Amino acid sequence: MPTPSVPAPADNRAAVPGLITTPFDASATAREVLVGVDLTGKRALVTGGASGIGTETVRALAEAGAEVTVAVRRPETVAGLVPRVDAVRGAGRVRAARLDLADIDSVRALTDSWEGPLDILVANAGIMALPDLERSGTGWELQLATNYLGHFALALGLRDALRRAGSARVVAVSSGAHRRHPVDLEDPQFERTPYDRWVAYGRSKSAMVLLAVGIAERWAPDGITANALMPGWITTRLQRHLDLETLRAMGAADEAGNRVEQPFYKSTEQGAATSVLLAASPLLEGVTGRYFEDNQEAPVTCDGTGDGVAAHALDRGTADRLWEYARSRL
Repeated sequence: MPTPSVPAPADNRAAVPGLITTPFDASATAREVLVGVDLTGKRALVTGGASGIGTETVRALAEAGAEVTVAVRRPETVAGLVPRVDAVRGAGRVRAARLDLADIDSVRALTDSWEGPLDILVANAGIMALPDLERSGTGWELQLATNYLGHFALALGLRDALRRAGSARVVAVSSGAHRRHPVDLEDPQFERTPYDRWVAYGRSKSAMVLLAVGIAERWAPDGITANALMPGWITTRLQRHLDLETLRAMGAADEAGNRVEQPFYKSTEQGAATSVLLAASPLLEGVTGRYFEDNQEAPVTCDGTGDGVAAHALDRGTADRLWEYARSRL
């Protein structure tokens, strides 16, 4: 499959009535969307919060007063973040917890040890475009195992904690890559078809939107809402598996190998804004089962290009089938 190019994002929201809009545009930062919001007494868990947009998500939530658990494979990587948050007056406590999303035993260890309510779960961690087919210990293709199954098991294991919060939110970080690649429940683990790193990544991110749809459909009576998002184009460690040729083809590196920031690329602070908006803004109170980009609800795209959410990622029937498939294999 050809290396994907990086088109400048288009904005066709204005032509679609009924979509949820907010006062924040694509340049807003995570802190800006929480100005005036007091999260004192709230508890949040952010996966992959030791770097990139995860770190900025943690900082914004904690600086607004929330107690934030940063769930990562190597808890020691959170050490540098703690004093930065502690220096902010009124900030909530930040602590680290070990979590390897590709290891279901690790997920269970975290959920079994969790005590008390959980107001916010941000499913942020992920891996992208592994060059070769790799599998988790349970035999799942590693991108699907890490990006989707681990988060599915985490949310399932924390459902009681989310319920006890009374009005909890789940945030699923997806990607525009989902638009071209629906979940394939006939061969989800590439057992009969050749592995393609971009197909695998896109499927895993379609699955993340479907996770939000599945939670919204099932857990609304518990007061739990769930929404998905694309954070935008941001230079982070997510691209660490991309070779120089791929980066050049994407317009993310020049001929000399230097990283190139396209005009529409976001900073990590801007990239975390939509996650934080869905996690904590009063503007999204009660909103569930939707998909957002650039701090606005995104329209359904028909051709798999441009901005927006693919219809296959919002399909309830597919969400139900994926939910049962995943649950039966935990």
